[in-house]
Amino acid sequence: MFKITEGDFKKQKYGEESYLSNWPMLYILENGKQAYIGQSNHVKNRMSQHYQSIDKRIFDKVHFIYSSKFNQSVTLDYESKLIQYIVADELYEVRNKNAGMADKEYYGKKEYDEKFQVLWRSLQRAKIVKHSLEELENSDLFKYSPFKELNNDQREAVEKIMESLKQEDNQTIIVNGMPGSGKTIVGIFLMKYLKDSDEFKDKKIGFVVPQTSLRKTLKGIFKSIYGLKASDILAPVDVTKQNYDILLVDEAHRLHQYKNISYRGQYKESCARIGLTTESDELDWILHQCKCAILFYDEMQVVGPAGIDVKRFQRKMQKERSKHLLKYFNLATQMRVRGGNDYISYVRELLAGTVKEKKEFLNYDLKIVTDFKEFNQLMYQKEKEVQLVRMAAGYAWDWVSKKNKSLYDIEIQGIKKQWNHCTEGWVLSKEAIDEVGCIHSVQGYDLNYGFIIMGNEIGYDTNKKRIMIRPKEYFDRNGKNTAEYGELLEYIQHIYYVLMTRGIQGTYLYICDPDLKEYFSKYIDVQ
Repeated sequence: MFKITEGDFKKQKYGEESYLSNWPMLYILENGKQAYIGQSNHVKNRMSQHYQSIDKRIFDKVHFIYSSKFNQSVTLDYESKLIQYIVADELYEVRNKNAGMADKEYYGKKEYDEKFQVLWRSLQRAKIVKHSLEELENSDLFKYSPFKELNNDQREAVEKIMESLKQEDNQTIIVNGMPGSGKTIVGIFLMKYLKDSDEFKDKKIGFVVPQTSLRKTLKGIFKSIYGLKASDILAPVDVTKQNYDILLVDEAHRLHQYKNISYRGQYKESCARIGLTTESDELDWILHQCKCAILFYDEMQVVGPAGIDVKRFQRKMQKERSKHLLKYFNLATQMRVRGGNDYISYVRELLAGTVKEKKEFLNYDLKIVTDFKEFNQLMYQKEKEVQLVRMAAGYAWDWVSKKNKSLYDIEIQGIKKQWNHCTEGWVLSKEAIDEVGCIHSVQGYDLNYGFIIMGNEIGYDTNKKRIMIRPKEYFDRNGKNTAEYGELLEYIQHIYYVLMTRGIQGTYLYICDPDLKEYFSKYIDVQ
């Protein structure tokens, strides 16, 4: 179905086939290290145009991809796909910009999506690409690529934000979105877009990531993307060391206040460096140190008293309104979980204890497993089938292995587990499959399946017919100090909301509290 031919770009020598002059086609320019992917209805003419461009003179070869079934809708779609996957493949440093990366609908798209696998295998046989699509789709470089195709919500947000940035220097932009709506993807996309733009090339731009684990992951990704650098990824403390024109802040709800943190000395130094007191928080640092802040925020993902809760966030935005232009955007479409927006709402209702009726979700596994041995075995089975399957839990067991690596933290039905041995990059570590991840190791990450243990810190009050918590069974001291019962209940609900929205293909639950298990069993299938 696909014909792949090679041409000499340096010498401008190509075949004589008629389709090279007048047919929609794809092409890959490369020199063994760098590559550029494109499409054209007149590839010979396009090669002449590229040859006139100094930045394209680095290439010496071109691979033409032809099919009699191609039309321009297909080649535009395949061009986006090839860029995404070849970037993740890492055989070449891809020199494309990401403008115009949008999810495109056209007649027969489903069929062509399936045929793309055939094309990719042809490219593998020709040694133009290395890894399989399945391998690439589980990689962080694919999941967090600045070349991801945007849905309508995401594209509209990007376009309006770019328009706003071109009109006004001093402003604060808030992007709200539920788990899986693509807040991080939009942020990374914008970062690459801004860095590639002639209009913004002289601006000082940084990407702030409060979460330590995700920060390490994104540094590795930025290092691999042409036009981006690992140093573009900042911890909140880095922001206090210099001023910026634009700061994009991923998961702004994860920014910290002074209370209930472990790094108080460094925090005080950072505040003093920019003339603020410890009454300020890391969000204040950002607003103080840049002309424009783009904040990606979800009030439902604040998981402890050190975070920026919605009341605090709203107060600050009101203050900002008097100093800066304030704009809000909303990412309404959930992209991660196959259960869609309805599943996200359902999880929220379950944890709030307000579910009215049982719902089923097409192409999504939501189940309770009552036997922990079966739960554990099923996790390993799913990992073997699709990979990127992880077990995670609320903080209902003391972390004794942190001080003594020979000890186990969690024991259920004779099966012993340890908490995550590291926070940075735990999800992709080789040890992760045998460990249990805490909220701080998985928040912000996608999993194929999430196996979630609901500990005894959360239960169900059968008399009052509502979700309840047991503060003494919750072992995150920084997560509960200063928090009253109602606040801690909300934090724990948020933790399980985050954990239950990590799985792309499904979520399996093991529930320790018998009354909570009975309540959930009314609304979730039991295996």
